[in-house]
Amino acid sequence: MTRRTPPTPTRRHFAVVGAGMAGIACARTLMQAGHNVTVFEKSRGPGGRMATRRTEFGSFDHGTQYFTVRDARFQKALHTSAQQVATWQVNTVRIMDEAGRVAAASPRSAEPHFVATPGMNALVQHWAEPIAALHRQSLVTRIERDRLQPTLWQLHTEGPSDETQVHAGFDAVLLAVPSTQASALLRASQLLPKVQQQLEAVRVAPCWTLMLAFPQAAGPLGPIWHAARSEHHRIAWLAREAAKPGRESIERWTVQASPQWSERHLEDDEERVKAKLLRAFTEVTGIRAEPGHAQVHRWRYAQTLTPLGKSRLWDAKSGIGLCGDWCLGRRVEDAFVSGLELALDALQ
Repeated sequence: MTRRTPPTPTRRHFAVVGAGMAGIACARTLMQAGHNVTVFEKSRGPGGRMATRRTEFGSFDHGTQYFTVRDARFQKALHTSAQQVATWQVNTVRIMDEAGRVAAASPRSAEPHFVATPGMNALVQHWAEPIAALHRQSLVTRIERDRLQPTLWQLHTEGPSDETQVHAGFDAVLLAVPSTQASALLRASQLLPKVQQQLEAVRVAPCWTLMLAFPQAAGPLGPIWHAARSEHHRIAWLAREAAKPGRESIERWTVQASPQWSERHLEDDEERVKAKLLRAFTEVTGIRAEPGHAQVHRWRYAQTLTPLGKSRLWDAKSGIGLCGDWCLGRRVEDAFVSGLELALDALQ
């Protein structure tokens, strides 16, 4: 009796739009399953809000501040990248009012807090290294059927100098971008109106972030705490960057505005935002020294207020899916799980 050789699985080509945690987790899973993956990222490199700003005075984690691990699959993935991950042993305090009064220090959480090293972008960048087809500074503007092979998809993109390109031959297109951007792309492409309706329920708040460096300081300035959750009307979070493992020792602070304040001042001039947040920083910390470096960054889509309520959206008929932390919440792990589970759907 002749034994039949099982058929070789069809090698497919996936387009992943977005190279943050969700997009890279999705692309990584598809590649590990033996498929071709092309990633499109509108920024200069992978990371998304797991971002690090490097300056002459040291680096700032101006997006995600830390992450936790609850899902066994996320934990397993992190074990493959132990050199890029460190435990952040830090107590946080709660700032009670506009005068910077501090509540009792929070007890050390039983749940470990982690950071990527040497900056928060290091983990996603490490996972993105095997992806040969990663188009940076490539904004996807439209999705449409491939004109030569109508069962496949093609993407229209714009580069940093407004140059346009068409990338064709994709079996599926997976969007790992903020819900508002995903909705706009689907609308511009005249695709999946029912999915667009589902996205209307998702609410994501912006965030203004202030980065301060005090290179003239011989050591830590101001309070003895290293991170704080704040009830100041302008500020929601502060962290001393040098307190994180693997960071430079120069005194640096990352200050994140509250969602409400960021929303009200979303379109304000950067200098005005910087001045207001610097004043609030002084009120909260008591640090009155003039910073040697002060810079702000605006995240339009930073913190999920109302999530989708499911880990991903996958339309098997069209071969189009969506993922992101906004599907489940606001945590790094939410983004990882969303990207992983969308990839598993697409592999069915």
